Amino acid sequence: MPLDAICLQAVVNEIAPQIVGTRIEKIQQPARDQIILLLRGSRRLLLNAGANQPRIHLTQQLRDNPSQPPMFCMLLRKHLGGGRIAAVHQEPLERVVTLTVEALDEMGEESCFRLILESMGRHSNLILCDRDGRIIECMRRVDFEMSEARQVLPGLYYHLPPKQDKLSPLSVEREEFMRLLSRCPAERALDGWLLDTFTAISPLISREIVSHAFGVTDFRGETGREQLWDSFAMWQKAVQGNNFTPVAIKRDNRWTDYSYCAISQYGTYAEQKPFDSFSELLDAFYEGREQADRVRQKGQDLLKTATSARDRVRRKIALQEKEYAATQNRDQYRICGELITANLYRMERGMARLKAENYYEDGCPLIEIRLDPLLSPQQNAAKYFKQYTKAKTAEKMLTEQLHKGREELSYLESVLQELRQAESEQDFNDIRAELTAGGYIRTRGKKGGGFNRASRPREFCSTAGLRILVGRNNAQNDKLTTKTAQKWDLWLHTQKIHGSHVILCTEGGEADAQSVFEAAQLAAYYSQGRESGKVPVDYTPVKFVKKPNGSRPGMVVYTTYQTVTVAPDEELVKKLRVK
Repeated sequence: MPLDAICLQAVVNEIAPQIVGTRIEKIQQPARDQIILLLRGSRRLLLNAGANQPRIHLTQQLRDNPSQPPMFCMLLRKHLGGGRIAAVHQEPLERVVTLTVEALDEMGEESCFRLILESMGRHSNLILCDRDGRIIECMRRVDFEMSEARQVLPGLYYHLPPKQDKLSPLSVEREEFMRLLSRCPAERALDGWLLDTFTAISPLISREIVSHAFGVTDFRGETGREQLWDSFAMWQKAVQGNNFTPVAIKRDNRWTDYSYCAISQYGTYAEQKPFDSFSELLDAFYEGREQADRVRQKGQDLLKTATSARDRVRRKIALQEKEYAATQNRDQYRICGELITANLYRMERGMARLKAENYYEDGCPLIEIRLDPLLSPQQNAAKYFKQYTKAKTAEKMLTEQLHKGREELSYLESVLQELRQAESEQDFNDIRAELTAGGYIRTRGKKGGGFNRASRPREFCSTAGLRILVGRNNAQNDKLTTKTAQKWDLWLHTQKIHGSHVILCTEGGEADAQSVFEAAQLAAYYSQGRESGKVPVDYTPVKFVKKPNGSRPGMVVYTTYQTVTVAPDEELVKKLRVK
């Protein structure tokens, strides 16, 4: 569920005592929609204004930061850096939280700034205001074309978002509740009625109130209205007393929802896990989603780049193959030239065609040779010999170009395979660097500007305790095979399909059969054959693996190898993975 107003209230109640009075030591913006305030006492306050994950809480996660901070981050540093959080306030039953920060202004005088988080789905925003309530800057500017109701632009006075035309669920009493409920049609689901009547109630909580009253979430009808009020009043009392319990819900082995109270509507079909704090809950719940979003965004851009490059090379190869096929008929030009030379005594200038016996074929059949009437017989013969020589030269050049083109196509196919199996943001950063070095991505402005963290290969431990390393990209495959691995280690790779280089570290001894089999399964899993039933995997000592001079990243040749056929096993990957 999104962070609704009441869940946000629970979070603010929890974090306010921990952050009020603390100083802001650093400000970071690890992602477009995220701001991290590093507070004195090693606390990290996260403010996320993303459309899918708007929230505020203390976090323990360490996030990568760009070497060049965005402009909004630099502006926050200018006004809020070194400031003290004086107050944290939430608008009643609204998803708006204001941090009041006391800091020095441009004149060096003490001033108050307000950092306002509007946690409202796709309309979420983070806004910095001065002491007079005038907007200094905002994460997303909203002009008249985007919203006629309210503009959010630097220089304008800040106004709260328009309120919904709904009632407060915390102030309604039994008589009014029953009067409102009497207007509800009998065929209408009661959870939908709660959503449309009261503000700050999420779909999950409305279903939970109905489920607690009737045992089902989609109850309809005019009976049992007292039961609904009793359930609603119990929830109301808990919220008014700030009686909150951070709970996450897991279904099908993944986090699907969270709440500020126990959820019973799913029965045995979902697992509930209570947390010690809402900050811990939100950290755990959004960790995977946040990472997946960053990975997906970076992956889409790189996938588009690599796919475009691959398609361009494919078209180029197709044209070259067509030209190459045309050169295979070059002997016909030579034959025509020689027949013209042999029949010069019969020819006159201005002839358009020559019919002559083709003594290069059995039976010497007649052949008709087209001539250029503007050229002499000798010039026509020379023209055909020139076409023959040109086609012969073109064949040699096209053979080389086709070889290079097919190597490039194979390389780009391997990059696409790496992109499909990339697991982290750093994987995409490494592939981006590889494509940039290969000239597929142009660099603009200053070099760098990305995330500068050394990438390491995936690491596994076989059942017998041997270390297994799996490359994440072509550049890392090269380093892993040619520099990291020892000559006595085993090198594994899928046969005739793209995949990662896998190194089974033998520590100078003999690798047991089980470790070799498990390493082969990892090679199959991290390859284009992941979805296949059986995949052949070659393996050989590293000393038999060589990288040709001038070859593209990830390309090697190997000899003296053996082959084992295995099935990719995701469960084995999870079992052997070293965290």
